[in-house]
Amino acid sequence: MAARTTDGNGVPVPQRLLAAATRLFAERGYDRTSVQEIVEAAGVTKGALYHYFGSKEDLLQEVYSRVLRLQQERLDAFADADAPVEERLREAAADVVVTTIDNLDDASIFFRSMHHLSPEKNKQVRLERRRYHERFRALVEEGQRTGVFSTATSADLVVDYHFGSVHHLSTWYRPDGPLTPRELAEQLADLLLRALRP
Repeated sequence: MAARTTDGNGVPVPQRLLAAATRLFAERGYDRTSVQEIVEAAGVTKGALYHYFGSKEDLLQEVYSRVLRLQQERLDAFADADAPVEERLREAAADVVVTTIDNLDDASIFFRSMHHLSPEKNKQVRLERRRYHERFRALVEEGQRTGVFSTATSADLVVDYHFGSVHHLSTWYRPDGPLTPRELAEQLADLLLRALRP
């Protein structure tokens, strides 16, 4: 008999494994979570995990990569839109804040556990993240080149400034705080745009 690929609610096995791993990694830490605990929480066998992911390390990599893929797709759409560069950058700057908050466990797990990845997987993730940062930086450079943004600060520093805030959201953002994700995103995007005004 073939193994079921979904649960009673139609959730595919890979998504069940990722959801269980994300919750357990966030609660206990990557190194204190066993494969057995993940498969029990997902309601599947170890064979299913190894079929879809190969290893616990592959699960860790996918926890981060899935969010980065979403953010890359959304950034590409903003960057390619037919709108003024200031508007495109503002939308991109706000979106990365909202999507990070929406996936706060994933971000927290990644920055706490990245050192557990093999050198090859670590390099792969860094390359994916660099691609995102380079596309974001290209928007800043476009605005600087066309005179919309100030050139007083290098595009590299502008990008580091914004993503320094984004990458640490998991350490200080609280869902029960005074700002909604969108309100915080708008304020951080406004800070970025103010810093770039000529």
